Amino acid sequence: MSEEGDPFWASLYERILGLILIIIGALLLYFTVSSDVGGFSLLFGFLSAVVLLIGILLLVIKPAQ
Repeated sequence: MSEEGDPFWASLYERILGLILIIIGALLLYFTVSSDVGGFSLLFGFLSAVVLLIGILLLVIKPAQ
């Protein structure tokens, strides 16, 4: 391996992490909407949407090389 790191493995790790965050964010959003969490539903909905958005961004944005 070079000292700068291997961009293939870094890119693969970002893609896998993005997929995991999309799955977790979608599950959190589904369970927040489908269950009654009282006054915190807006907070939990926002937080799960942020996790979902971060996962999408990790898949869409290309890393600089």
